[in-house]
Amino acid sequence: MFRIIGLLTLGILSLFSGRAIGAGAEDFYKGKTITFVVGFAAGGGFDTYTRMLARHFGKHVPGNPATVVENMTGAGSLVAANHIFNKADADGLTIGNWIGPLVLQHILGNPAAKFDGRGFGWLGVPTPDSGVCALTAASGIKSPEDWLNSKRPIKIGATGPGSTTDDVPKLLREALKLPIQVVEGYKGTARIRLAAEAGELDGGCWAWQSIKPTWAKGVESGKVHIVLQSMLESHSELKHVPLAAKYAKSEEARDLLKVADGPYGVLARPYSVPPKTPKERLEILQKAFMATTKDAELLAEARKAKLDFTPVDGPTVAKLVNELYDLKPAVTDKLKQIILPKK
Repeated sequence: MFRIIGLLTLGILSLFSGRAIGAGAEDFYKGKTITFVVGFAAGGGFDTYTRMLARHFGKHVPGNPATVVENMTGAGSLVAANHIFNKADADGLTIGNWIGPLVLQHILGNPAAKFDGRGFGWLGVPTPDSGVCALTAASGIKSPEDWLNSKRPIKIGATGPGSTTDDVPKLLREALKLPIQVVEGYKGTARIRLAAEAGELDGGCWAWQSIKPTWAKGVESGKVHIVLQSMLESHSELKHVPLAAKYAKSEEARDLLKVADGPYGVLARPYSVPPKTPKERLEILQKAFMATTKDAELLAEARKAKLDFTPVDGPTVAKLVNELYDLKPAVTDKLKQIILPKK
């Protein structure tokens, strides 16, 4: 009898506790504004995804807070990553969107990466990236064979070390011996596109999920060619485009392409909050993120904008980030030679 009463009491307390948490969250977020900090310039893929998510995010958070998007460019989004980790308030009102492979820069010992990837609170990823290299028709390169036989290095635009635009071309250059000149310093893929269209660059390497909506006119007109896929598996829309793995001649080359497939694929565009964000608020934001990526209105908007949404949840992202810190020493030594900034 007493045991039954005890169980009923625990159940009632649990019910009221859950309601109290929900009410507390609603009280906190009501009338507040959540700021999304994007590490790249307006008009690029990261910015495009974030602005779409932000438009629908507030309705999935208790209290329905407002949202605003800020662009904090610099060093291939490293400025934004450092800001989220070291300066942003850990109150659940600031969400960062910077390129995930920057975690490798910390692992490999780049002192400019002033964070530990294991310390962030991870909300999730809207969709894994499928890396490709897009070159202009003016470059004269229409196939990997053209590229391998080029008498000059092909100028590839990049933002900075730790970004897909920077690291993947370097990995491809090492693995496949492609003639590549990486030109760093652009503040986002929107700037790289403009430079390529002006003839300043031959093109760039980043996600098809970003190129498809933002460089659609170039691709559809034939002024831009998708020449190579850097991932291990072909994207369903790009079965006609060769995989880089086809041209790998050694086990080391294949290992480097596996790196290009991992951190630069699933982990490419994560959303994070500062360390020590209260667990309750982190969980609320994680749930809101996943709910937003499945929101019917967002998905209808995404179809019109040609944006893919195949979300990966926060706990999975956290697990994958932690696994990067367990890379074999031989792999990290090689990566240091290839992708760390030269002193």
